[in-house]
Amino acid sequence: MDEDMLADQRRLVELIEKEGWDVTDLEISAYDSPWADEDDPEATVTITARKPYEDGDDDGDGEDDESPYRLK
Repeated sequence: MDEDMLADQRRLVELIEKEGWDVTDLEISAYDSPWADEDDPEATVTITARKPYEDGDDDGDGEDDESPYRLK
């Protein structure tokens, strides 16, 4: 695998972690592009990360009837 691809992968992880995310899984795939006429390889990076968010609910019951994401 090309050292440039690995350096880009490390930089992406550093940027995500700098924003407070915990990287839990990472996969990099290097391949020759089937769409390009060039012989330059391409890479796909799949990063799985998690970031806990505070509930912000003052009464502690976890219910927020005003949430636009709650199914009613």
